[in-house]
Amino acid sequence: MKLLKDILYGVSLSAVSGDTNVMVNNVHFDSRKVEMDDVFVAIRGTLTDGHKFIQKAVDSGARAIVCEELPEIMVNGVTYLQVNNCNSALAVIASNFYDNPSKNLKLVGVTGTNGKTTVTTLLYNLFKKAGFKVGLISTIKVLVDDKEFKTTHTTPDVLTINNYLSMMNEAGVEFCFMEVSSHGIHQKRAEGLYFEGAIFTNLSHDHLDYHKTFAEYRDTKKELFDGLPKTAFALVNIDDKNGLVMLQNTRAKKYTYALKTFADYRAQILEKQFNGQLLKVDDNELWSKLIGDFNAYNLLAIYATADILGLEKMETLRLMSELENVDGRFQYYISKDKITAIVDYAHTPDALKNVLITINALRTGNENVITVVGCGGDRDKSKRPVMGHIASEMSNQAIFTSDNPRTESPAAIIEEMETGVEAQNVRKVLSIENRKQAIRTACKLAVANDIILVAGKGHETYQETNGVRVDFDDFKEIKEALESLKK
Repeated sequence: MKLLKDILYGVSLSAVSGDTNVMVNNVHFDSRKVEMDDVFVAIRGTLTDGHKFIQKAVDSGARAIVCEELPEIMVNGVTYLQVNNCNSALAVIASNFYDNPSKNLKLVGVTGTNGKTTVTTLLYNLFKKAGFKVGLISTIKVLVDDKEFKTTHTTPDVLTINNYLSMMNEAGVEFCFMEVSSHGIHQKRAEGLYFEGAIFTNLSHDHLDYHKTFAEYRDTKKELFDGLPKTAFALVNIDDKNGLVMLQNTRAKKYTYALKTFADYRAQILEKQFNGQLLKVDDNELWSKLIGDFNAYNLLAIYATADILGLEKMETLRLMSELENVDGRFQYYISKDKITAIVDYAHTPDALKNVLITINALRTGNENVITVVGCGGDRDKSKRPVMGHIASEMSNQAIFTSDNPRTESPAAIIEEMETGVEAQNVRKVLSIENRKQAIRTACKLAVANDIILVAGKGHETYQETNGVRVDFDDFKEIKEALESLKK
């Protein structure tokens, strides 16, 4: 148990009713989890308001309530704490409750539209290869050194984050690499954490259903850098015009990386093949199994971070040459009929364009590129016609299909994608709502040396419709289809 006033250290309180010199058992923002002597924090969410469940939490035995508006009826023996922002308060409380675990390791946050999972995962793998105990908090999974936990959000809630970091402390973890999403920043899930540094990969069209404008989306990302202490580092991609924006107002030591412009860390692509690419990094050559310009940026970010954190440069390059692709990120399979299948998480216009640019740069021109792509439901609708345009413009054949429709009609989502298809490309587009059937159709259309791209879901092994998730693995589906449809 913890003393209430100790876990409130650093929280800005507007009003207090009751005793803070009491012992509390746990902290929750979900009233259904509250038990005797717990603290309940009333979070205002996008779907519901935690203030509606204050009495329920009290009835379940809550010892303290943190809220933005004090309830009209306050129960004797319960401490009520009024704050301006419950999300911010929860972040500080969570960190205090777990004894500020981020102070005891080197935590590096990675933000940007694309590349977060690849950069964090490969940094984890690199530092593991270098002999360190390492932690990872990513879209795909959480790793506490070698112990794996499944995740459901890019940036978990702040209590979960601090719990994982506390476990990392116990395991002797020295470095932790963490994806930091714009949602996570906006909802204060990264507050109360002590970052050793932050990395900005790039910024493009995404999450405008949540942030409403691109400027708001960009400025939310920037908050991570604005909050860094002067002892931290800020590493940004300055080939993206938003890179320098991230560095404005930060107190951290500033570093830049780029392929096209002058920067602290630079790389050049010397050779591209389907099985890898040759890079020149700081006048040294590096052969990597990861291909594409976007991966060249990811690798450069990894190299720069390792150097900033004190790893020896030549050893870093040696270890980088051993790194493998992350699941669902340009993951490819070549069938016996010499058809190349590529599965990629590309679910934004920029990511889809980058993957297709990479594919088209590697082909001889005699192969067809067949792209299977959909857009998620209950998400930014404005990117749907853009995705439709890119897929139809940059492929010989595009098949529009269902992604995770969630509560929306799959057919309606596909229709919105079709509005982005220009007249000259209409003949290249098929719309097949069933994703399994769309993938099998692509395999039937393909002949030797053709390339099939299945985009949008990547590492995800499910499809979500009306709150129900069913098993669905793009890589497994296309591999089975190609093997069963041998020409």
